[in-house]
Amino acid sequence: MLASKLPNVGTTIFTTMSQLATDVGAINLSQGFPDFDGPQALREAVARHVLEGRNQYSPMTGLPSLRQQVAAKLARSYGVQRDADSEITITPGATEAIFCAVQALIHPGDEAIVLDPCYDSYEPSVELAGGRCIHVPLALPDFAVDWQRLSDAIGPRTRLIFLNSPHNPSGALLTRADLDRLAELIRGRDIHVISDEVYEHLIYDGVQHASLLAHEELYQRAFVVSSFGKTYHVTGWKTGYVVAPPALSAELRKIHQYVNFCGVMPLQHGLAEFMAAHPGHVEELPAFYQAKRDLFCDLLAASRFAFTRSPGTYFQLVDYSAIRPDLDDVAMAQWLTREHGVAAIPVSVFCQAPDPAQRLVRFCFAKREETLRQAAEKLRQI
Repeated sequence: MLASKLPNVGTTIFTTMSQLATDVGAINLSQGFPDFDGPQALREAVARHVLEGRNQYSPMTGLPSLRQQVAAKLARSYGVQRDADSEITITPGATEAIFCAVQALIHPGDEAIVLDPCYDSYEPSVELAGGRCIHVPLALPDFAVDWQRLSDAIGPRTRLIFLNSPHNPSGALLTRADLDRLAELIRGRDIHVISDEVYEHLIYDGVQHASLLAHEELYQRAFVVSSFGKTYHVTGWKTGYVVAPPALSAELRKIHQYVNFCGVMPLQHGLAEFMAAHPGHVEELPAFYQAKRDLFCDLLAASRFAFTRSPGTYFQLVDYSAIRPDLDDVAMAQWLTREHGVAAIPVSVFCQAPDPAQRLVRFCFAKREETLRQAAEKLRQI
């Protein structure tokens, strides 16, 4: 019998809840994807590049024109100059970028610190590299970093700390002061950082994203990961990128070339063309998604769910304590889907040791207005 390398891993909650939503005909606010298309000009560009025959392998590090557009975007967004050739790598999705970064950093016996709740790909990537994760809970109710607990978790085998801001599932944001504290904490230690910033442009209420790309001390020991899928409403394209100093990029590329080798060529051509023609797209995203967040929250105001408006991402956490405190969040997500026709994601699945008293589920508001209104109507009736 085959001995599993991931004995504790099953089908992800995202697959499970999306399938349940399909099976029972529920509105799917669980898995994080839009129910609307990306920009028409972008889709037309990709279709044209397909028809014009740009369908063979791209360079292993990504199409040069796309890497150059990423560098230009980073300069506009964060005021930093990152070399398109030696510091930017295009990958088939952010998850592949994270996996390759972990494989480059973690050796057998090494430890990586994750902040719970955390995205579900982090720990399996570490385990497959022969390492283990140390889980440090974020502090409720605002999912802030508990700096004392993080400090206490660092040991002689610590080689990696994962950051995620804007944070999935809570939407919480790290500040420049947080990054300064982290820099102080790991200064002089052989510890690297993977900063998952796939929702970097989905931040609301006038707040600016504190990117590791703009923190020079931390950047020198970091892999910063982002996603074209999130930014351009095309999650199914599974195209992302990772930015890291030249020496770290070189190590990541050694792994990347034997995982996927390269991303999809016509998608990269289309993205490069669209980014050059529409550089303002990313600047429009905060208002675009904040309007959806506010609509959804305004519609839920008359419900029995309690919530604080999400500061980032396209997810909204709600507390259902006033509705079914007898149900844990996994049972609640299933009950909402089966009995009330709206699928959600339980927060506990993002944690090693979830608080048994916590009663939170996550909804995705990256949906058309009609979808959000229909879902909210069902939720208000509970």
